[in-house]
Amino acid sequence: MKFKLLQAIVLFAITYTLNSCSQDNQNYVPPSNLNAIDKNAAYTYSSSEIETMALINDYRVSVGLNPLKQNDYISLKAEEHNVQMITTNVVSHDGFVARSENIMSVLDAKKVAENIAYNYSTSQAALNAWLNSPTHKENLVGDFTHFGISIRLNAEGKKYYTNIFAKI
Repeated sequence: MKFKLLQAIVLFAITYTLNSCSQDNQNYVPPSNLNAIDKNAAYTYSSSEIETMALINDYRVSVGLNPLKQNDYISLKAEEHNVQMITTNVVSHDGFVARSENIMSVLDAKKVAENIAYNYSTSQAALNAWLNSPTHKENLVGDFTHFGISIRLNAEGKKYYTNIFAKI
């Protein structure tokens, strides 16, 4: 009985991980205002966003890595993605190629990565989920210099997290 339960849990975890970090959807149409944000535009951070960035930097420092610098432009791109996920009610990395190319073009970034999370009630819970996923953890400890984050609530109060990393 315990073995069957363990098999079911492992199967669920694998299925969830594959679906939560799926490849970019080729049918995705980026918002028409993708390039409309001024690279010097300001982003107003919520206490949850500040806490999540601090937790990420605390973790990076604890494993001997540099802390990342927050970047408002990247946070605005993360916010755009959260709005898209909430509007379509689809949790995905759809549009990541367009977002990353935009960030590389506008900020002269060398590389970009993205973590998303859905329905974690605390910043620590979202970070723990990312750390427990090899692909998300790879982004957290990657060779990056900057990051941005957006945490938004849908109408039911469920949180959407988009965390984008860049090497500038």
